Amino acid sequence: MADRQMCHVAWRIAFAAGLALACMAAPHAQVPATDAGTALLHAAREGDAGAVRRFLAQGAPVDALDAHGSTPLLLATAGNHVEVARSLVLAGADVNRQNDQRDSPYLLAGARGRLEILRMTLSYGADLKSTNRYGGTALIPACERGHVETVRTLIAAGVAVDHVNRLGWTCLLEAIVLSDGGPPHQDIVRQVLAAGADVNLADRDGVTPLAHARRRGQVEMVRILSAAGGR
Repeated sequence: MADRQMCHVAWRIAFAAGLALACMAAPHAQVPATDAGTALLHAAREGDAGAVRRFLAQGAPVDALDAHGSTPLLLATAGNHVEVARSLVLAGADVNRQNDQRDSPYLLAGARGRLEILRMTLSYGADLKSTNRYGGTALIPACERGHVETVRTLIAAGVAVDHVNRLGWTCLLEAIVLSDGGPPHQDIVRQVLAAGADVNLADRDGVTPLAHARRRGQVEMVRILSAAGGR
């Protein structure tokens, strides 16, 4: 905890210094208030960290919205623009603000394996119970897509491993049903089982994770699940 607090202090000091330099570098390049949010959105989308700091220093709204309800931080997350995301988070960007597709910076970082940005969102108030348009937590798509370290990070943060989405699937089921059963997904299955996932929590049709693995010919998955008490 002490190390995290020191890291936050260092970030804030660096951020403040960056804003001061941005203002000094472009004293006559003020953006009209009505255009500031649009300019910030564009800079965040393009990954232009210098421009983002400059527009923030000029008072651009940190949670400006585009036509789809996306904030600058969400756009930076989509592009994996880490330095842009850091500047926005330090300026107070909402890590949980969801767009029209129910994506938030936190949820999208988890789904796409944007690990560094995900860690920022977790440090700045990510809502671990928030869900995407499928009713799933950040952990479920991370498991489906084979983001091994992202899964490890989300489990450590305390995301529920037995959450069931609107499809009737848990993160364990998605790691089997929507994967090829290869090494990354095997690692993920071991992780969620070690975190206490119910190995026999079936889908809406009553099909268990082990039964799905058998149907798909995922030999190593079958071995892992059987060893954990799968039926």
